[in-house]
Amino acid sequence: MSDLPSENPTYETLLAENQRLKKINAALIERVEAGSAFNAAPYAAFEHSASLAEQVRDRTEALSVAMAELRQTNHALKQANLSRTKFLAAVSHDLLQPLNAARLFTGALLEKPLDGELKHLSESIHRSLQDVDSLLGTLVDMSRLDAGVINPDISIFPISDLLDNLAAEFTQIGEMEQRYFRYHSSSSVVSTDLVLLARILRNFLTNAVRYTPPHSRILLGCRRRPNSLEIQVVDSGIGIAEDQLEHIFEEFRRIQPEQGLHDRGLGLGLAIVEKIAGMLGHQIRVKSIKGKGSLFSVTIPLAELRPSSVLKVQSESSDQQILQDSNVWVLDNDPAICTAMLSLLTGWGCKVKTFQQSDALDKALAEDPQGPDLLIADYHLDESESGLDAIQRLQQRYRFQSAVLMITANYTSALRQRVRSLGFRMLNKPVKPLKLKVTIAHLLRQAT
Repeated sequence: MSDLPSENPTYETLLAENQRLKKINAALIERVEAGSAFNAAPYAAFEHSASLAEQVRDRTEALSVAMAELRQTNHALKQANLSRTKFLAAVSHDLLQPLNAARLFTGALLEKPLDGELKHLSESIHRSLQDVDSLLGTLVDMSRLDAGVINPDISIFPISDLLDNLAAEFTQIGEMEQRYFRYHSSSSVVSTDLVLLARILRNFLTNAVRYTPPHSRILLGCRRRPNSLEIQVVDSGIGIAEDQLEHIFEEFRRIQPEQGLHDRGLGLGLAIVEKIAGMLGHQIRVKSIKGKGSLFSVTIPLAELRPSSVLKVQSESSDQQILQDSNVWVLDNDPAICTAMLSLLTGWGCKVKTFQQSDALDKALAEDPQGPDLLIADYHLDESESGLDAIQRLQQRYRFQSAVLMITANYTSALRQRVRSLGFRMLNKPVKPLKLKVTIAHLLRQAT
């Protein structure tokens, strides 16, 4: 490391120079006392040694000042990071909660047989809420990555457990957006963080939909590599110019869409992809031809098969059949969420009861100790008790065997691991109605 100018020394520079001067001073004093090499002019040697000692004292004082400033800076950084963490917690719950309710309401509305202008208006509301969901989620993701509060939760699972569900989701999105979506499954088993990998692939797929004209093709598939699996998203969209490829992972970098396409993003999606891939140690690859289309891929390590509890996709018809007449109870302290869940789940054929307090759920279980087929609970109920604590307490009291789905704005791996250890499932807010439907059907299917 090269030294900075003396008027602005770094902590490392001051420390190194201080140690060097101490060694020189000690050697000179030792030689003066021994009378060697300076016998002709002992006083001059001593005077030189004293001068060096003065420099050591000066540098030591400068070092003390630098260390004090460094401590103040570290304290300020810790306070800033704490403030950011509190902000993220507030955003995650206070902003995502009403957005979650709105997504559920529009999901219920789209299930209704609407015609003409009402159908057009409901679809427009749905798309607008999707945009808000995407923008807010992107900002929260970037803030969480910058704050260092996301920790990988590595597990081993069949890649089809993730890709099949993404394919189901984007098949329906493709139909709504008039894109031809194709999917080739894989039997490979991989080792990575399922949720973080899903974010990478969902960003690839969302961009593919965003930057391809209507009636274009999008493909999700895999290629085996030595000891690894490359997951590819290929589109026949507008492509990226060669001189722009090296910049697409920069923050707030957006590709200008063609006429008729609307870029509703912030230009942060690929920056998030790069940060997550770096965190996981996965390689990202991009190939694109302007006007022809693009290929985005992520390469992840292969692993040995272990029992997996990750949900598997089923056909839409079989999902609907298993939802019909199933008993689903909902625990959420937000009346709007309860109303939205009641409307949405009833529209899917479920028999639904909602509870805003754990005490009300306790009374219902006292009357029907067997409980429902599925219990959906919000993690954040109030300051004194979480939904997870409430369900554990009631399970111990009534011994019911209902499947449990936790809904939360908390993205920490610690909570995810705790929920998984209890045999429950977890979805993050804002909940996409399609993903909720697939998850509920999977949990009900497992319970039968």
